[in-house]
Amino acid sequence: MAEEKRNLETIPAGSLGIITLAGCQTLGEQVDHYLVKWRQERESEHKNSLAFSGYQRDSYILKSKVPRFGTGEGKGVILESVRGMDLYLLVDVVNYSLTYSLCGHENHMSPDDHFQDLKRIISAVGGKARRINVIMPFLYESRQHKRSSRESLDCAIALQELVKMGVDNIITFDAHDPRVQNAIPLHGFETVQPAYQFIKNLLRDQKDLQIDSDHMMVISPDEGGMGRAIYIANVLGLDMGMFYKRRDYTRVVSGRNPIVAHEFLGSDVDGKDVIVIDDMISSGESVLEVAAALKKRKARKIFICSTFGLFTNGLEGFDKAYEEGNIDRVLTTNLIYQTPELLEREWYINCNMSKYVAYLIDTLNHDTSISDLLDPNEKIQKLLAKYRANQL
Repeated sequence: MAEEKRNLETIPAGSLGIITLAGCQTLGEQVDHYLVKWRQERESEHKNSLAFSGYQRDSYILKSKVPRFGTGEGKGVILESVRGMDLYLLVDVVNYSLTYSLCGHENHMSPDDHFQDLKRIISAVGGKARRINVIMPFLYESRQHKRSSRESLDCAIALQELVKMGVDNIITFDAHDPRVQNAIPLHGFETVQPAYQFIKNLLRDQKDLQIDSDHMMVISPDEGGMGRAIYIANVLGLDMGMFYKRRDYTRVVSGRNPIVAHEFLGSDVDGKDVIVIDDMISSGESVLEVAAALKKRKARKIFICSTFGLFTNGLEGFDKAYEEGNIDRVLTTNLIYQTPELLEREWYINCNMSKYVAYLIDTLNHDTSISDLLDPNEKIQKLLAKYRANQL
């Protein structure tokens, strides 16, 4: 309860309002549930003052919609007043399950459609809100973050578009490259790591782990994800290793140079449990090849932790790897769309991030520092102590 009651002394930046765009309603409802519960339980001598007007409500979600014309064009509509509010817009740009009619054809929503809908809703606010914050777990176009030839810089342009429309803060999770924030240096940009949720869910599922450098290792599947692996290895007190991708630069297949082999750098993994940590599983080929390479080196159990499970090539490859014993568990978050088939898989562990997102919104609404939320080291140490005492 101490953590939930920490923001009482500051006045909210404005009356809290949450707008969940299509495809993000489930996460938004879970976040709303926590906020309603916490704020009803809070006691404050200032609760009835004007500054806390609208502080306790039955729901903070505002009704909105994006209807479409027959041509597929749309418009953003907000069905409630947002004047003077501190708005939080939740959007999942990779939810491909939604469809709309395009000249009589059924069209699946692409990331471009979701991003355009976000801009429509911001436009519908019409400058009436006190502050606009965008929570975009999967950062739109985050993989196109740097230029290597005559290429567009889509992520930087998208961020600049949002701040020009009046967005004050952008919160994302595990950005592919956090340096993309250089595009908007004078505005709030936070990239959040779900390290605590990965460790908590893994320890709850696996009761026989020995968390020390003799029995466990953290592996980064490529050089780009080293920072993630170093952080988790340090807070758990483990060694780390990495793979680097040896590519054939004489050929281009599907827009990229094909990978020839995954080369391993690190100490011996024989008999050790291994945590492979990455930002996203797209097709899953890389992590499965890494898992197979670790199994050849006689690793004991292999756990794949990834913030975003896109599974663009389906789940069959993971089913096969699980049957062959190459992987033991795959952990991803509910920050993006998860198919019902994925949630039913025996090898899959869903890491629910709704409480964490609710903490972020609650703290930011009170204009209080979120530093302790961004660095969960202390919480992880308490979790490890409980696990070692068999209290988890």
